[in-house]
Amino acid sequence: MKATRLATAGLAAALLGALAAVAPASAAPDATPDPTATCVTDPATPKRQFRAMWIASVTNIDWPSKASWTAPDQVAKQKAEYLGWLDLAQRLNHNAVVVQVRPTADAFWPSTHEPWSEYLTGVRGKDPGWDPLAFLVAESHKRNLEFHAWMNPYRVSMPAPGGAGADISMLAPDHPVRQHPDWVFAYPPAGVAGSRLYYNPGIPEVREFVQTAMLEAVEKYDVDGLHFDDYFYPYPSGTYQVPDDATFAAYHRGFTDRADWRRDNINLLVKEMGEKIKAVKPWVKFGVSPFGIWRNKSVDPAGSDTTGSQSYDIISADTRKWIKEEWIDYVVPQLYWYIGQYPAADYARLVPWWAEQVRGTRVQLYIGQADYKSGDPAYGSYWMNPNELSDHLTLNRAYPEVLGNVHFSAVQVRQNRLGATDVYAAEHYSRPALVPTMPQLPSRPLLSPVITKAQRQADGVRLNWLQPANGRGPLGTATSYAIYRFDGTDRAERCDFADAAHLVGTVRGTDGPIQSWLDDTAAADGRYTYYVSALDRSWNEGPVSAPRSLR
Repeated sequence: MKATRLATAGLAAALLGALAAVAPASAAPDATPDPTATCVTDPATPKRQFRAMWIASVTNIDWPSKASWTAPDQVAKQKAEYLGWLDLAQRLNHNAVVVQVRPTADAFWPSTHEPWSEYLTGVRGKDPGWDPLAFLVAESHKRNLEFHAWMNPYRVSMPAPGGAGADISMLAPDHPVRQHPDWVFAYPPAGVAGSRLYYNPGIPEVREFVQTAMLEAVEKYDVDGLHFDDYFYPYPSGTYQVPDDATFAAYHRGFTDRADWRRDNINLLVKEMGEKIKAVKPWVKFGVSPFGIWRNKSVDPAGSDTTGSQSYDIISADTRKWIKEEWIDYVVPQLYWYIGQYPAADYARLVPWWAEQVRGTRVQLYIGQADYKSGDPAYGSYWMNPNELSDHLTLNRAYPEVLGNVHFSAVQVRQNRLGATDVYAAEHYSRPALVPTMPQLPSRPLLSPVITKAQRQADGVRLNWLQPANGRGPLGTATSYAIYRFDGTDRAERCDFADAAHLVGTVRGTDGPIQSWLDDTAAADGRYTYYVSALDRSWNEGPVSAPRSLR
């Protein structure tokens, strides 16, 4: 979005949803808006924008910390640590978290297919004595944060001293690989520094197994999304080749070019995974966060104006195809480069390329941001600029296809080197925002809530309202609510709801008919008018309530 862009009638309608279609004239600010009207919106306070941070568990990068392993009360320590991350997300006006719950063919829940993750206790396969995933999802939803379960499809182990990361005997005693050692390969070769185990993507039984193992989290838990990162076939290491000669010979499916076959293996993984998710829970989103370069223009006319490594070739990830075929709901390219004359990968060149790829599709584009580079001199002088990340988000506004950002990773977001987190939060996340809607997900029309009370208290203004009569159903009807506040007692107009200038919060719904929320930012003597709207689990918004004024 450009700084002074006027929203078209179509965009205004999309932002306001059924604002006037369902509500009676007394309930909505404008029950019959002029379809040709335009709304001036502030690009710094978009009404809808996906905002999240990656919370990585592999090698205990973010959560849980290694310190929690030996804490006197390990479970309480780990729960408190996670709640701290949710506190940070709320302070930054994020609306989602992307949490790694299957880092190395293991699980953060009592899986019937794979062992407990070593990153919970420090011991592979050890039962931590609780269900972390149930807690993670429930606590995120209490804060009205979407929960995206981040999983790595094929990685089985991480490097260990002396190349021991490829030693099957080091896996958990009940690990499936112990029963199926033919399902994995070591890369680089066993005994070489950096060696680790990978499930072999070319074996059909492997592809089916990993899909089943990951799908269990969707089946058993109320996750909002399932999220892959950028690891498919292993990134190249030196001159070592992926050892899949026998697999290609046995399962080539008529392919004569191995590179095309490998890409098709990953295509099948992505396509089938998306189909299986939607078959189980049609409302669960499926997203991938690929390496930021698909192909270079010098190699493929459809590629980007870059010269860096190409994920299409080096890890067999044909991300562009996944977008064009709409096998995924969203894509988060990791654009971990600065804005500037960097021929390998300039952020300012890659954003428009990715925007072009999603244009005309139902796939949403969020950008992966390199918070870990900010303030670290090892990455060069550009990253010593406290405004670099904020400049990225400003550049994104020029491309309406960019609907949000995900920051890597939580530790660096909290560390706030150079004050860079503070800068981009103040300039871009100063108001709450709703998660962008996805028309391909199922939904039902929403009714408007009825505000029953707006009362001053010592700690703010307490609002109560009745949940809509259509209640809460399996598709998330009235899952949460958006609260708008206006100074004074004048009636709000339709365009007043077109951005987040008056959005003061969202809150998860409860099972009871009476819903409640505390406006702890209200001035003690402020004169305000409040409106509340219902949101379903996919963040579709119903008509706003009739106003309630506080004089």
